[in-house]
This record gives sequence, C-alpha cells and structure tokens, in this order.
Amino acid sequence: MPQSKITIIGAGNVGASLAQQILAQRLGDVVLLDIDGDLARGKAFDLNQSGPVLGYSGCVLGTSDYPDTAGSEIIVITSGSPRKPGMSRDDLLKINFEIIRTVTNKAVAVSPEAMIIVVTNPLDAMTYTALKVSGFPKHRVAGMAGILDSSRLRHFIAEELKVSAQAVEAMVLGGHGDEMVPCLPLTRMAGVPVAKLLSSEKLEKIITRTRHGGGEIVKLLRSGSAYYAPAASAAGMVAAVLRDEKAVMPCAAWLMGEYGHKDVFLGVPVILGRRGVERIVEIELEQKDEQALRRSAEAVRELCHQIDGWL
Repeated sequence: MPQSKITIIGAGNVGASLAQQILAQRLGDVVLLDIDGDLARGKAFDLNQSGPVLGYSGCVLGTSDYPDTAGSEIIVITSGSPRKPGMSRDDLLKINFEIIRTVTNKAVAVSPEAMIIVVTNPLDAMTYTALKVSGFPKHRVAGMAGILDSSRLRHFIAEELKVSAQAVEAMVLGGHGDEMVPCLPLTRMAGVPVAKLLSSEKLEKIITRTRHGGGEIVKLLRSGSAYYAPAASAAGMVAAVLRDEKAVMPCAAWLMGEYGHKDVFLGVPVILGRRGVERIVEIELEQKDEQALRRSAEAVRELCHQIDGWL
C-alpha cells in the first residue's frame, strides 16, 4: 500500500521537527521543501539516516522544487520570518503575507486536492491568506493554534498541581495571540474544574503566562522561537486527518455563523478527519468568554482587512 505524501514547506526548526514526528508516528513520506534546497536536502539526509536506528520506514525528500511535492495529501506551511525579541506576532504580518502567498500559489498548483495546515504567524491571518490564495473549500484549510495554546495551558496547570499533564484537560479558543481565550469552565484535572483546585490569582498568572508562552521562549532563545511544541501540535493535526480519527481539537477554522461570527478564521473546537475540518463543535460559553472571543475576532479581522488590500 503506498505511503501518504505530506509536504512541509519550510525546513527550519519547526519544519524539520515536524518531519521527524511524522516519520516517528509512521504517518507517511515527507517532502521537505525550502527556498534553500541544500538546507532541505541536508536535513532530509539526517532524518533518513535516523530511520534504521529509530525503526521507521518512511523517508524524507529534501528539495526546493515544487514539482517534487505534486500529489501531496497534506501541505503544512511553516515557512516565514521568525519572531525576534520585542516583536509581536502582528509585526510579522506583511513579511509573512508575501511568503504565504507565494508558497501557497506554487504548492496548490501541483497538489489541488490537498489539505492545507498553516503554522506560520500571525496564524489566523496567514490561514486566511492561504484560503484566499488557494481558492480551496473552507474545510481543507486550517491553522494550528489552539492545540499549542491548550498544551501550554495544560502544562502550566499540571506544573502547579504537581500532576501529569495527561490528567489535565483544557480548551483555548480565539486568535493565536494576546487575545486568545482560555475557557476555564472546560479546564479540568481528572474531571474536577481547576477553579476548585487553584486560586483565581494563580489561575490568572497561568493564563497570562499561556498568552505570552511563545514570547517567553523567544526571549530565552534570543534568536528563534518555539518549535518542538508547535511541531508536535501540527503532527497531531496531520495524524487526525490521515488516520480519519474524528478527533476534537481546537484549530483555526473558517466560521460561517458559528459562535456568532462569520467570514473569519478563529480558534474553535473542530472535528478533524479525512475530509479535513468535518464539523465545528459549538459549546456553550460563559458571557465573559463570549465577549473575549468577540474581541479576539475583531483583532483577527483587523489583520485580514489589511491583507484584503494586498491580495
């Protein structure tokens, strides 16, 4: 049986880490594409030479040529300018818009039936760019955001409670940025709402740290941004699609009236399966979370209005 073909655009830290996780999970073969073909080929050689030790049979092709990506089932876009100390996600808008527009045009020309997963920041606006440029139906374009934000929230809560992160459930909605919306009623440890386990002051500190989790890593790395957790989050989306898991995950999805918002990408719970975003799961939100989600949507719309002027 032929292996699934997954293209990763961008051979930087996120792209290479994602390729490794796809191979380790035996999800398929990878085409690792980068404008720097030697970088892509070098990382592909390194990953392929790990296979005999780690026991995976999938392989990576490093390239700078888009024809090598033809027939991909999934295209994951990680390419873009990384955040630098003092730079917000929104500062990246114009630079990364041009990158996403270019790579999307070239990739979909040879893989017209693929699903696109966007990882590049500012996430919601770049996912909007990919949708508009590709002309794909909305269920075949999604952004990786809420999974990463929810994972960070789970980790910080588990750290505070001194329990396994696997025992913590969390759901972070909204845009991937300072306006993200952690839903505390849906945040639980072994089924118990964390609001009953931690003081409101501690929870507020954890939420603030979650909102700025990416920036915290940028400051420590000094040159570059987070990549292990973003790659793991994207790998979870790839697995859900290729294995038709019908997994419920918070992803940036195109809303058509759900949660009271229309024509905007926003992080919400979705069912991910072979068709991509198969359904948006609507959950009842508290009034303050509804208001926070509205503010988040407005922030995303502002970025998308700028993009409309460039398209």
